[in-house]
Amino acid sequence: MLPQANFIFDSAWQEAYGDRVRAIVGPHVLEPSSFEVDTKRAADFVVKNVTVACRLRRPGYERYHGQFTIRSVRANGVKTELAKIEEGWGDWLFYGHVDHDDLIQPWYLLDLHIFRATLRSARFFLPDCMIGEERENRDGGATAFRAYQIKRFPSELVIASSPQRPAREPQEATA
Repeated sequence: MLPQANFIFDSAWQEAYGDRVRAIVGPHVLEPSSFEVDTKRAADFVVKNVTVACRLRRPGYERYHGQFTIRSVRANGVKTELAKIEEGWGDWLFYGHVDHDDLIQPWYLLDLHIFRATLRSARFFLPDCMIGEERENRDGGATAFRAYQIKRFPSELVIASSPQRPAREPQEATA
């Protein structure tokens, strides 16, 4: 499949879960308004001004809970998600695993400001340090991603996460 066709296919698959992602993230961006806003502007709630990146993994990858991945290489030269995030784009990352029951479980809402600060700090103190493990996708080398372990970041990275449930026996991963 051509890279553009892969993107369209993957985007359509992820968008099918859009309502579920919005239902999970929504309570974290909606907050009660101030007394003044409530009494003078008829608004009981306000929405935080944040941008949220979203990445969902297909069934079969649930065993990688505690990990998140960000695309780091595109052979066609298109700017990667990691490059955009490192440039300062995005406030939060919603990262979820779609399981075999078609649920998004587990999921994490991550603070990309903490992510960027951690990457910068690691590179400052250890210039050759690359946090995360580089891995090729199963697309013949057209793309690669970095896999990061959440526990290796400050606890402030995690804004919210799903309740943890016992992991299933690992199953063969499928793309």
